[in-house]
Amino acid sequence: MLTGLSIRDFVLIERLDLELEPGLCVLTGETGAGKSILLDALGLCLGDRASSGLVRRGMQQADVTAVFDLPASHAIQELLEDHGLGEAEELILRRVVTSEGRSRAYANDRPVSAAFLRDLGMAIVEVQGQHDLAVLLDPSNHRYLLDQYAGLEVDLAKVTTAFDALHAARRSLDDARGELERARADEEFLRHVVEEMAALDPQSDEEDALAAERSLLMHAERLSDSLSEALVSLTSEDGAQTGLRRAERSLERSMDNAAGRFDEVLSTLQRAGVETMEAVALLEELSRELIGDPARLAVVEERLFDLRALARKHNTTVSALPALQQEFAERLAKIDSGENELSELSREVTACRSAYEDSAANLSDKRRASAETFDKAVNAELPPLKLGDAVVETSVETLPEDRWGRDGMDRVAFQVTTGPGQRMGPLSKVASGGELSRIMLALKVVLSQTRGSRTLIFDEVDRGIGGATADAVGARLEQLAHDAQVLVVTHSPQVAARGNHHWLISKSTNDERAKTTVDRLDAETRREELARMLAGARITDEARAAADSLIAEQAS
Repeated sequence: MLTGLSIRDFVLIERLDLELEPGLCVLTGETGAGKSILLDALGLCLGDRASSGLVRRGMQQADVTAVFDLPASHAIQELLEDHGLGEAEELILRRVVTSEGRSRAYANDRPVSAAFLRDLGMAIVEVQGQHDLAVLLDPSNHRYLLDQYAGLEVDLAKVTTAFDALHAARRSLDDARGELERARADEEFLRHVVEEMAALDPQSDEEDALAAERSLLMHAERLSDSLSEALVSLTSEDGAQTGLRRAERSLERSMDNAAGRFDEVLSTLQRAGVETMEAVALLEELSRELIGDPARLAVVEERLFDLRALARKHNTTVSALPALQQEFAERLAKIDSGENELSELSREVTACRSAYEDSAANLSDKRRASAETFDKAVNAELPPLKLGDAVVETSVETLPEDRWGRDGMDRVAFQVTTGPGQRMGPLSKVASGGELSRIMLALKVVLSQTRGSRTLIFDEVDRGIGGATADAVGARLEQLAHDAQVLVVTHSPQVAARGNHHWLISKSTNDERAKTTVDRLDAETRREELARMLAGARITDEARAAADSLIAEQAS
């Protein structure tokens, strides 16, 4: 229940501290006095959009605080716990808006977002205003209202999750099909390239090796001559080997008389002889390699040139050819395995579609069952509101598949007939303004019973009606106030007379500045206000007498 509303520098309100009571709370005043401003201020605390235009002219900021008492069993306690605010017996919502349009929001003195304020507000306050009437007239909102009434949030979340999964699976299938189609357009080229590369089988490090071998083979004759000259220098009669052996024999003949002085020299000559023999062997091996395969140069050049030509063809390097070969092979393999992938993705789409249809069909069944209950509840509210001949009917129709979505596969629409023999039709085309206000009241009463809201606010619910009909609306509001706090902005004396508490909203102008004030009425001032509502600008004794009669009638 809303227990207090404190307003500072909000539009035309300079300062206001309002203490509210349980029961039916009535707000009245002349047209233009600022009754809607009071509700706008409360709406700001409940998460409505902030703007610089809400700040009273000449002030730096507007500040609005709303205080609610909370029973321990209220569902909002869980919401507070989830946001780290803990269980509370009292909820204080505050909103500050600067003249630059910036805003700050608080819940129990903790900074929060405006969105969180809106979540809190929806849990504790039910508001009906002209905007809500527009919501009711728009069929796109009817499904949401029915789901709210039936408490289908969990079922709706399952449908939303299933639809998102189906959408993702279809997108994956479409992407795979497109990729496969693009790959198939290049299939002939890919097969040719893969075969060509497989035949050549390039290796990442062979270009340098082939180039080096080619260079060697191109100079083979000159190198062979050098090798031959080196061999002759080592192996001829006047060569190094012969000289080393002669020197060794000469020293050996005299070594007995050398007292060991020749030992080191002989050892060195022997090692030189061995290494000379190894050098000769290496020279002979190199000679054989250079003249072993006269056609080797042609083979090496052909391979090297083929590799370089293939690299140029694909605008890459020889060393990158193996990686490119693997890439082309994988693309080709993907074509070959593409049908299997498409089949698997198609099965996934089928499974997701089945899951969506199951969850959506379950939601549809619950909507249809809830629609019957909802219609009975709403229609039970209509006779006390002087709409005894009216019937509200909720239609739940299955949409074509191309219009299925995250909210399911249904179109929900509220239809009404206001008299015997009339056909059912859309609210906007069948019901008058006064009838719509009363139907909205009936809907709000039914919805509030399922949401558990303890504060209900009605802004001119009696618009377009009067007399006995207005009295019926007042009676229903009075009855509703037995179980919840009801705030109603009204122009109807019949409604105002039923209030347990009455506030007068008035506007004055001082120093060319308008100012809205709110005064709580006692018995005498309430009598005067009801007389004004009955008579108009000039209050007569007859109007006061009529007000007394109205008060007495409502009290009986």
